[in-house]
Amino acid sequence: MSRLIPVMSWLVSLWICKVFLFSVPYKFSGHPDTTYIFSIIGVWIQDVISKGLGTLFIKYGAMVVGSAELIVSLILLLPAFLLVGSIFTPKQLVSKRAVLHLIGGGMASMVMFGAVFFHLATPLGIEVLHNGQSDGGSLFYSAVSILVLGGLMAMANLFLIKSIR
Repeated sequence: MSRLIPVMSWLVSLWICKVFLFSVPYKFSGHPDTTYIFSIIGVWIQDVISKGLGTLFIKYGAMVVGSAELIVSLILLLPAFLLVGSIFTPKQLVSKRAVLHLIGGGMASMVMFGAVFFHLATPLGIEVLHNGQSDGGSLFYSAVSILVLGGLMAMANLFLIKSIR
């Protein structure tokens, strides 16, 4: 089991980083699809919670989420850089990787909990329709997969950390 967790953890980390890092340019460029998504959610926030908060979300939500996804990706990839010229023992490396993947998996789950919530609670919906085009639910299903897999990765690494101490 202790050998399976790092392999699973790296595979999940690569999936999360692929989804997050491929979407980061859209979050910071004012891409029409991203603007549409965050505007739908922002207008909902204006109507349900607060006009000012909704306006801030429309303006800065994509950049805040993109920044969070970038930070999570860096945390998940950091263990690969610890291997290069490492001064750590193999046991220390396993422990450091497990801690970083525990933190990164938990953070990824939290970010995607927000995404899943907004897909389900707002007019955005599971299947995003924009300019007569449907995403077929791909954004929602990616968010759900990261919510679940990130949480499982965090729990598995917690188990591993407790077992090696």
